[in-house]
Amino acid sequence: MTARRPVVTFDLFSALIDSRTGGSAGFETLARAHGWPVSGQQLYDAWDPRNKAAQRDCPAWEPWRGPAGRAVAAAYASLGIEGVAAEGVEALTGSMPDWPLWPDVPAGLRDLATERRVGLLSNVDDDLFARTAAVDLVDHDLTLTSERLQVYKPHPGIYRGAVDGWGPLVHVATSARDVRGALDAGIPVVRLRRPGHELDPNGPRPSHEITSTSELPEVLASLDRPG
Repeated sequence: MTARRPVVTFDLFSALIDSRTGGSAGFETLARAHGWPVSGQQLYDAWDPRNKAAQRDCPAWEPWRGPAGRAVAAAYASLGIEGVAAEGVEALTGSMPDWPLWPDVPAGLRDLATERRVGLLSNVDDDLFARTAAVDLVDHDLTLTSERLQVYKPHPGIYRGAVDGWGPLVHVATSARDVRGALDAGIPVVRLRRPGHELDPNGPRPSHEITSTSELPEVLASLDRPG
């Protein structure tokens, strides 16, 4: 019997997709339409950490648009903008199909898929994932979203759910919360460094860091070797 190829999972909105560029463009269109004295990038940078906090602090799971909307409202308030939060959420979700992959991702994941089963662990709803440029680059049988597991990262349930379903895996993470969440759940992590993302200086650090998906096969092979 042929052994099953090992599983490697990725985060969607930082490791695979340049969400800051994509989300900023969506907010930019909205800001220009309203004549707000801020850029789309300013709006995104005000929204993103608040969105992560809103997901983390959800007392019970709710669809992505819920915490995202509360984060939009808080971002508007911080910037002195009068706007409708639902319109800001629509600017994000409506622009999501155009959020770009990082340049190394298409070739890197296709090459990796010749040796590994490539999956996804993401704080996203299924319908939003289906709109993204990454939808054809991962195995949908190895895709776990927050909607499917009813938890948001860094809750350990999203990582343990993957191991329970697929067995041992390696997770490729970029953001500080994803690195911490996976390591705290006992999952080996390869940190894929991306612009605009820094680790928590007081948080755990993975043993391997790379700058491109093209470096993954060598690192994963080293993790496969005993000792």
